[in-house]
Amino acid sequence: MIIKIIFLVVFFAVMIGVGIYCRKSAISVDGFVLGGRSVGPWLTAFAYGTSYFSAVIFVGYAGQFGWKFGVASTWIGIGNALIGSLLAWVILGRRTRVMTTYLETKTMPEFFEKRFGSSALKIAASAIVFIFLIPYTASLYNGLSRLFESSFGIDYIYCVIGMAVLTGIYVIVGGYMATAVNDFIQGIIMLFGIVAVILAVLAQKGGFTEALASLSKVPAESNPELSGAFSSFFGPEPLALLFVVLLTSLGTWGLPQMVQKFYSIKSDSAVSKGTIISTIFALVVAGGCYFLGGFGRLFGDIVERNPETGAVIYDSIIPGMLKGLPDVVIGIVLILVVSASMSTLSSLVLTSSSTLTLDMIVPASKRGGKSGMKEKSQMLTMRVFIVFFIAVSAVIAIVQAKSSVTFIAQLMGVSWGALAGAFLAPFMLGLYMKRITKAAVWCSFASGVGIMTANLICTLTGTTFLNAFWASPINSGVLAMAAGLVIVPIVSIFGGKKAKKDAESIFVCYDKKKKEDKAL
Repeated sequence: MIIKIIFLVVFFAVMIGVGIYCRKSAISVDGFVLGGRSVGPWLTAFAYGTSYFSAVIFVGYAGQFGWKFGVASTWIGIGNALIGSLLAWVILGRRTRVMTTYLETKTMPEFFEKRFGSSALKIAASAIVFIFLIPYTASLYNGLSRLFESSFGIDYIYCVIGMAVLTGIYVIVGGYMATAVNDFIQGIIMLFGIVAVILAVLAQKGGFTEALASLSKVPAESNPELSGAFSSFFGPEPLALLFVVLLTSLGTWGLPQMVQKFYSIKSDSAVSKGTIISTIFALVVAGGCYFLGGFGRLFGDIVERNPETGAVIYDSIIPGMLKGLPDVVIGIVLILVVSASMSTLSSLVLTSSSTLTLDMIVPASKRGGKSGMKEKSQMLTMRVFIVFFIAVSAVIAIVQAKSSVTFIAQLMGVSWGALAGAFLAPFMLGLYMKRITKAAVWCSFASGVGIMTANLICTLTGTTFLNAFWASPINSGVLAMAAGLVIVPIVSIFGGKKAKKDAESIFVCYDKKKKEDKAL
């Protein structure tokens, strides 16, 4: 117990110390939100990775998908590394940095406004971020709380409050730069922590070879005759596995808190270096988490089950695997999960507060010929909203855990798909294609939010969305992304010539950048 407490006290002291140290970089709006667009490759890559992988991944998804797919769930981590990190940086990194710098945009909704010349698009995008990012933020507390309860016997409520307060302190004081530096520290902890945990857990089952042999003897519930399914290359349900890979990997391309990392990186060379760093980080952390979860069925006798239905409680799988480990390893796990949760939480609340302040409050203050809010007022407003969003997410998490309100849990499940379905296609294609129209962006917003809202309504009313396959929020999320990628180019055929002409003045940013690079 003393070891665990010492680890936590030191960790929290460092996080707050970094926030105080970085306070000088948070004296302007650009510095507070984007670190002055001068963040290096290491900090940006780790900020991207730690925002990507939270306690939801380590405790929730790793346990759930490891139980369903066995060691084949490692493909999810590999997909996160190759698609969610490598391709995301290659395809989005440089172009996002160049265009957003040229347009002087600080948020994704503001990008839609200036790229497509529509303030209404900015308001709509801000509303989507507000509605769907907060429930996603609330879900971050779940995995953390279960580990704290098992390690310290601390009630869920106190875990949520403690994490919320500590995260709020360093984000409010130091802004984006404090978040980036802390993300780097937290990322180092995650890298070493996941390796240590894997080795310790497998050692309990006689090492990798013996554990894999034991797993090969576990029959698949979907098809008992499928021998060795959980130790096979693609697991018992390859199609379901593919859709999980697509949602958790390609979906990051449309998440505001992820894409915004490219706004702040300082140069093209930094993007190139960050690409490699981010990919390796994702391969170790995500690949390690899902690989570990793949052995969850070997601990089936100690995981928790629903007393009424007998169904496995997925959030209990990883904590169950950790029982019996040395105190030092448990302490490392606690810091690992706290790091994963706090890094993602800080990124989400900073994104939410900056979006609401810069894209809704500030424009509203300029009406009637007024000059609008001064920079100090904008800074204060963002800090107030950080407190607000952290408080709201904490309340939602507590209410969801302590009550039988199923709506909140379901809303958490559809958040990722709604955000990615709405934003992925218009953002990515808007960086490359001049012919993308405002109407196409509106259609993507409507289809992404519409598909996931329909899925949510059907789930709550006990009806089936389309059919049994698409009833899953994961599969519906992939459908929402695919719909946007099809709808945006098709709708842009109509009015594409005018859109191309309007975009000419924006796309010169790439030509200017090429000339600058040649001159250097």
